[in-house]
Amino acid sequence: MSEIDQIDEGFYSRQLYVLGHEAMRRMARADVLIAGMRGLGVEIAKNVILSGVKSVTVQDEGQVVWTDLSSQFFLKESHLGQNRATCSLQQLSALNPGVRVSASTEPLDEELLLQFQVVVLTGSSLSDQKCFNEFCHLNGIKFIVADTKGLCGQLFCDFGKEFEVLDQDGEKPATAMIQSVSQANPGVVLFTDDRQSTFSDGSKVSFSEVRGMTELNSIDPVDIKDCGKYSFSIGDTSAFSQYERGGVVTEVKQPCVLTFKTLNEALLDHTLLKMNDYGKIHRHRTLHLAFQALHGFVEKEQRLPGPRSQVGEVTQLEQLDEAAVRTFSYTARGDLAPINAFIGGLAAQEVIKACSRKYTPLNQWLYFDALECLPEEEDELTEATLSKGTRYDGQIAVFGPAFQEKLERQKYFLVGAGAIGCELFKNFALMGLGAGEEGRITVTDMDFIERSNLNRQFLFRSQDIGVRTKKPKSEVAARAVREMNPQMNITAHQDRLDPGSEGVYDYDFFMGLDGVAAALDNMEARVYLDGRCVQHQKALLEGGTSGLQGHTLVVVPNLTKSYGRDTSSSNEGIPLCTLKNFPHRIEHTLQWARDQFEGLFKQTPANVNLDKGFVERTLGLGDAEALEVLGGLWSSLEDMEAGGQRPRSWEDCVSWARCQWETLYNNDIRQLLHCFPPKAVTAAGLSFWTGSKICPHPLTFDPYNTTHMEYVVAAANLYGQIFGISGTRDRASVKETLERVHVPYFTPKSSVKIHLTDKEMEEEKQEDRDDKARLEELRRKLASPSLKSSFMQMKPTDFEKDDDSNFHMDYIVAASNLRAENYDIPAADRHKSKGIAGSIIPAIATTTAAVAGLMCLELYKLVQGHQKISSYRTAYMYLPVTHIVFAQPTQAKTFEVSNSSLHPHIFSYILKFHSLLTKTPLFSQLSVHLLSESVCTYFSNLLAETQHC
Repeated sequence: MSEIDQIDEGFYSRQLYVLGHEAMRRMARADVLIAGMRGLGVEIAKNVILSGVKSVTVQDEGQVVWTDLSSQFFLKESHLGQNRATCSLQQLSALNPGVRVSASTEPLDEELLLQFQVVVLTGSSLSDQKCFNEFCHLNGIKFIVADTKGLCGQLFCDFGKEFEVLDQDGEKPATAMIQSVSQANPGVVLFTDDRQSTFSDGSKVSFSEVRGMTELNSIDPVDIKDCGKYSFSIGDTSAFSQYERGGVVTEVKQPCVLTFKTLNEALLDHTLLKMNDYGKIHRHRTLHLAFQALHGFVEKEQRLPGPRSQVGEVTQLEQLDEAAVRTFSYTARGDLAPINAFIGGLAAQEVIKACSRKYTPLNQWLYFDALECLPEEEDELTEATLSKGTRYDGQIAVFGPAFQEKLERQKYFLVGAGAIGCELFKNFALMGLGAGEEGRITVTDMDFIERSNLNRQFLFRSQDIGVRTKKPKSEVAARAVREMNPQMNITAHQDRLDPGSEGVYDYDFFMGLDGVAAALDNMEARVYLDGRCVQHQKALLEGGTSGLQGHTLVVVPNLTKSYGRDTSSSNEGIPLCTLKNFPHRIEHTLQWARDQFEGLFKQTPANVNLDKGFVERTLGLGDAEALEVLGGLWSSLEDMEAGGQRPRSWEDCVSWARCQWETLYNNDIRQLLHCFPPKAVTAAGLSFWTGSKICPHPLTFDPYNTTHMEYVVAAANLYGQIFGISGTRDRASVKETLERVHVPYFTPKSSVKIHLTDKEMEEEKQEDRDDKARLEELRRKLASPSLKSSFMQMKPTDFEKDDDSNFHMDYIVAASNLRAENYDIPAADRHKSKGIAGSIIPAIATTTAAVAGLMCLELYKLVQGHQKISSYRTAYMYLPVTHIVFAQPTQAKTFEVSNSSLHPHIFSYILKFHSLLTKTPLFSQLSVHLLSESVCTYFSNLLAETQHC
């Protein structure tokens, strides 16, 4: 495999789940030119470099001026008067060691453009856009224009006369388990699955793992038609062998070819305007013309309009949004970090589409505005000023100096310094949020920097990972942000935000805040933080991403509905009986492997380390569960020679792993088939092994089988670790040890009962006399003084998916794929297994940047104190097809508290009680504070119930 084809899976870990290996290999061959290194250009460059293209060249002839510092996060005051591209080069190069980054200070020309597969222009003139686009269109170079002016943004794509998209949406291909295939013309395929099929007429499918009618496994993808809920027809199968059992049918995605118009042609075609905010259709058609008029003004006057100046007359449209043209002109000098973050995220994603040929490109124009960020009443518009020689000039040009001072006085709480947290922190620094004497940003994040973070959490570098001591995200992010803006006032914590930290983030802390920004990656933490904000009546900015999907939400006290409790049911667990006996998807075998890992290497060792009262507490759980837990406990304490499972040497660990293999993949399967033979039928006379019940087959251990040995090596090493015994990866020595291992003979038992449903499993947990006797024997054994010494302590293992040297994923992949082989389920490679077993959320820098930009636009409104719900926006984005929807947040429900629903004197009573406490000298200041806070908390909870409605 060539160097280009080798992907650094540690660095690109989360992005690989968005793009996949093949798309990233195509990207690794792409050279990209990004012209213009103001705020928008550097945002695009940052995201593209992090994504992993072959090379990025940044071009800019201009020198750094004060307004650049409002949104160009790699420029400092010391760079004033120097070239923007060369000043940015060092920081951009440090983002991704795998991408070659260079700078050009020469004018753009055709000779330079020919060196690249993708060209991006930012801050360019319309004449340059037209000229260079014509050249790129003729020479097969993908061409993108991105521009921002004040609170408005523009994006244009031209990927040539013919551009092939290999995967239009990136969604997983539909797949299902085959139940039967008829020998007919046409052949009819019946399938079954516990997920809704998305097969459709005209799709193509492929077959694998089919037994009997094996011809299906080797044919090219076939067209399907006559799709039903659980069936479809294919071609002639009458000459094929008879279908026996098993098999998987999988959708095969088909490429499509798109045609793009040149910029000259597209300027006149309003059907190419992408409408995302359907309440602004006329405004965005107006902006299409307003940007052209602005180019004309600049070409004539050689400058942008001054504050509160107009670009001139905009015509050609029957329904012209004159207010939008006027506001666009007034604010065109502005250069805002949130707008650049949003448009820059979208533009970078279009670059990735151009390089990877994955996902559907923008066709062809997109306009965006956030004019609702301005004061709600027109007479409140303050006179913006020209450059004052400060780092916030680009922002002051839009909002004025008084608003800038207000931003600097803000006290905000940033929860999370991961991907979204880094982007928010960067935007805060550029905006000057909390950068005044009275302002402050408090950030908390309990995590430490890992290598897998570097691909999207751009404030961190490889030197921040730490060799011996891991560095906390919050502290490193705070230091990086102070480098961007030395005026920032930041307090960094490493606390988990939960009830356990309410001593730190208490009533006084929240009441001293102006607002909260959530950059969290789990639902539980989001709901908890939302509740605290509602309780203390604080505004909340919330955003999240999953791959190329993102959302933002703003919660305004007494105006919009809060985030609320998690009512989703999408995380329903897999039935235990399915995991234990009847898996039919790779997700089932992976979850089973995770359960095995947790039980063997974490839970049992943790039980051993508990106090002596653990046995008595376990006996109260019920006989069946107590027998399983205490049996594992005793086995881990008793030496193998005495009938237990406690090893004394590495050879014992290998012996245990080999016997474990035999139990799981041979004995247990033989026992299941003894209870339910392959030809078993139900009481109704139907085949037992049908539908989602796949008839398994036992495996025979083979030391020359790679997967068999991977299981033994990983399991033996993990087993040794929990007992403090060192192991080895040397397979030759392990094979030699295996030759001396005695594997006990196994005979299936007729007395064993296999549960078909979880309900049966629960009913079986009723009292059993034999269980009582065995439990009493275990209680007696565990009471032995010899089993209570500190020598018996074990080392529980916490699952860590991102460390390839710890055997964790080695075990999961091997254990899952062996069980999949038992049940004829297609195996999963390490990458797919890691994503499923590790519950990895796909992530990419482009979506993160766009989401953070939208969150900070809502921040502008909160700081100004907007009171109209129509001013705020909730956003949902689906970037595979560049679909973004903006909606007005849901109104908070209001209701009256009447005598019939609440005691009429309760509020009066509380007020008098609080007043009495604060005046009574018998109470210390501390006790008054605690009592009054508990009263406030009680009523805040009542208020929370109101706002959650």
